[in-house]
Amino acid sequence: MPNTKPFIHHAVAVLLSAGFAMWATSVQAQVFALAPETDGISVNSTAEPNRAMREESDVTPAIPARLRRQVVEYFTREVPGTIIIDTPHTFLYFVLGDGKAIRYGIGVGREGYTWSGVKTIVRKTEWPDWYPPVEMVERQPYLPRMMAGGRGNPLGARALYIGGTEYRIHGTNAPASIGKHMSSGCIRLTNENIVDLYSRVKVGARVIVLPISLTHVSSASRDNQPPESTAPATVANTGGLRGLY
Repeated sequence: MPNTKPFIHHAVAVLLSAGFAMWATSVQAQVFALAPETDGISVNSTAEPNRAMREESDVTPAIPARLRRQVVEYFTREVPGTIIIDTPHTFLYFVLGDGKAIRYGIGVGREGYTWSGVKTIVRKTEWPDWYPPVEMVERQPYLPRMMAGGRGNPLGARALYIGGTEYRIHGTNAPASIGKHMSSGCIRLTNENIVDLYSRVKVGARVIVLPISLTHVSSASRDNQPPESTAPATVANTGGLRGLY
């Protein structure tokens, strides 16, 4: 009778190895899903950027209608090409002039990470690399020290760098976060929308970030219009320049 023990031992070893691999994958997924700074974004840079755009196009329609890109009436004294970020209502307006603007739904900073002021766009990057700040790595040492641009990168398809800060207007691989207050201070759009905005914005464009509390905004302006005057304001950063995205 042939000795079947070696075969049995080998089979058991294979099953144990497979079970451990599945367990490790599950644990890793849970770690990233629970990470507060990454907001549940899967940190995975293996998928191709062009596939990312195709995948997002399938889920973008699930975004509420009010947060989808649309041309709206928007009366402001700011020149065409200006970006106005309505933090409390999670809208970004790209001023067209003649009382019109393109409105995009955005994700903004969570409590303690909102800020306001007047800045400019100093740089533009396609599929930006991600370098987590030192403070973020100290809180979450399992984060990568650098991640190349791509599908799994939290900065998404494009990034517009806001001068004098660590903040960006950028894409996201988590479109469900649009319309929510959950970033570390950066302004996020869907990848589809950041690509559209990126094509319109020029380096040097003025960026006006309205404060989280707009007690002077009328009920009419809450829908489509900003205050009549969006004069420069002193930056009031309640969270400090701590956030990257």
